[in-house]
Amino acid sequence: MITLWGRLNSHNVKKVAWALIEMDLPHVRKDIGGQFGYTPEYLAMNPNRMVPTIVDGALALWESNAILRYLADAYAPTFRSDNPAIRAAGDKWMDWQFHFADAQRDAFLGCVRHGKDGTDPVVARSGAHAAAMMAMLDTELTGREWLSGDRFGIADIPMGVYAHTFHSLPIQRPNLPHLEAWYARLKQRPGYTSQVMIPLT
Repeated sequence: MITLWGRLNSHNVKKVAWALIEMDLPHVRKDIGGQFGYTPEYLAMNPNRMVPTIVDGALALWESNAILRYLADAYAPTFRSDNPAIRAAGDKWMDWQFHFADAQRDAFLGCVRHGKDGTDPVVARSGAHAAAMMAMLDTELTGREWLSGDRFGIADIPMGVYAHTFHSLPIQRPNLPHLEAWYARLKQRPGYTSQVMIPLT
């Protein structure tokens, strides 16, 4: 039984919670971080004061994308391509997600934590930056359905989580048809509605 430590309103925890459901892996999630604080026992596993962490037998592992790669390699190899070039291309977008998170952060904090909207200059600037980056993703999705290759996989999960936030914030969004089609496909995935499409807090 895998234990996932982390509050579900964390983008990074959502990634792992969604992946565990997609992979049909028995697990339990325990709230920690944010409003739940950190215990000495948790900090002994992950001294970064961040979430998530998983415990799988004797292994305690943190960093959300490292966790996704571990879960796929250990339990669900079909979630990663056997082709090194395709796998690396997917890894690129997984790691690019952290740059996107930086771009969208002020819009998220302004709207969700402080009740602002796209008319606020800081929110608008962050929203425009996020939209410009999403245009890059839209281009990438031209002519194919998934960031992971010819089928859904772990490379779709990090930006899949952030795509929901992007579409939920009260900001201006350009017409990005390939992104919209990918987002619509994600909303049909097991676990996406229950683990990702929850109220932003």
